[in-house]
Amino acid sequence: MSVLHLTAENFKATVQNTEKPVLVDFFADWCMPCKMFAPILEKVSEKVGDDAVIAKINIDEAEAIAMEYGVMSIPTVIVFKSGEEVRRNVGGMSAGEVLNMLKD
Repeated sequence: MSVLHLTAENFKATVQNTEKPVLVDFFADWCMPCKMFAPILEKVSEKVGDDAVIAKINIDEAEAIAMEYGVMSIPTVIVFKSGEEVRRNVGGMSAGEVLNMLKD
């Protein structure tokens, strides 16, 4: 499975209507650490397969969502379960750290 690109229109439906954990990377195209983090997310997505949803949302295209979740710097990664935030990390991480965020 590859990384899902969310929009302001499908964000809530994806996060709230998915039984699996949903990991969302809040990013921007101009953010160098975000660009460096992208291949790590792809690796994680391959590793977790259908056990979780790995997604990204561009804060420049979805400012209201970034504000709603208090995203002040990027990359910010939030894990949602049943629509509720359960974990958050600001800054880049290794694939192992991302996988640990998805564990119960």
